Amino acid sequence: MGSVGDVRPQSMRFAPALRLRSGAELADYTLVYETYGTLDAARSNAVLVCHALNASHHVAGTYAGETKSEGWWDNLVGPGKPLDTDRFFVIGVNNLGSCFGSTGPTTTNPATGRVYGADFPVVTVEDWVDAQLRLLDALGIARLAAVIGGSLGGMQALDWALRQPARIANCIAIATAPNLTAQNIAFNEVARRAIVTDPDFHAGHYREHGTLPRRGLRVARMIGHITYLSGDAMEAKFGRELKSEALGYTTQEIEFQIEGYLRHQGDKFSEYFDANTYLLITRALDYFDPAREHGGDLARAFAGATCKFQIVSFTTDWRFSPARSREIVKALLDNRLDVSYAEIDAPHGHDAFLLDDARYHALLRARFERIWRELSA
Repeated sequence: MGSVGDVRPQSMRFAPALRLRSGAELADYTLVYETYGTLDAARSNAVLVCHALNASHHVAGTYAGETKSEGWWDNLVGPGKPLDTDRFFVIGVNNLGSCFGSTGPTTTNPATGRVYGADFPVVTVEDWVDAQLRLLDALGIARLAAVIGGSLGGMQALDWALRQPARIANCIAIATAPNLTAQNIAFNEVARRAIVTDPDFHAGHYREHGTLPRRGLRVARMIGHITYLSGDAMEAKFGRELKSEALGYTTQEIEFQIEGYLRHQGDKFSEYFDANTYLLITRALDYFDPAREHGGDLARAFAGATCKFQIVSFTTDWRFSPARSREIVKALLDNRLDVSYAEIDAPHGHDAFLLDDARYHALLRARFERIWRELSA
């Protein structure tokens, strides 16, 4: 197994306006993307990878001359890996509203000549899929061998199956849910309030004021990071270990190792992520609810799906619990669709979908082997 090696982002500009779920229109926008492997003569071996909250188009490989530039799913995508780039043409797209190159709050609004900031329109999972569809049309790919994603990426994969059934042969949705629970929306709202109440936020136009709401972003990331880990994983890694041998009897400084870890994660995140992007993406998570347009009936929402499904959950993922994946599976079975479900006993919590778990990777390898056999038949 190897790496796809050094890669370069590509970009594509779209002049026609994209009508968003909100009713707003986004004109003259750019999508940044990366590809790995070779598109076959029949253009049938393409796999779209959808990213989660703080990831991007950089799925695999490295950037020449840059250290620590490995793609966020490099352990899964590459020659000889479960998603084998010797067989498949893999596409990673940076979603609209992100801060990693595609048009978003940090880019210039062509209508005003100013950075969008808080004026960037609210986007949804459906809007992202519509934008991805335009990119695939431009690349000449009429049908995807598979769409795969974890967490928020899994929601995008599900939306592909729901609204573009003729364009997708397989949907692989990992550590995801058919909508967020009230508890999950609550976590997102606390994180957003941490950002918007930062004195440096300036109603989302902080760049015009020469500031960045780093304090709010730090807290938002700390809140989010807690939900990505299982209690067992945190206990095993940190327990009640102290930073120093003796208690400092302070309410302001770090006493426990877990506190230092969370502060480190928050500090690191605040240096590279955009606050307006965080607000947009967490709201897109909140809004995803395909059953809502069908009277809350998830089975009716999936009635038009035709592809094959692989649903994966992890036992210790309490943010996107196995019970939520089983809701999806039941809706698919109610429609007599082809679905396989795996509930993997992994200790890592929600982040398990990003990590090296032998059973998880063996499962995905087997799934892509099956897809390859069907393509080759």
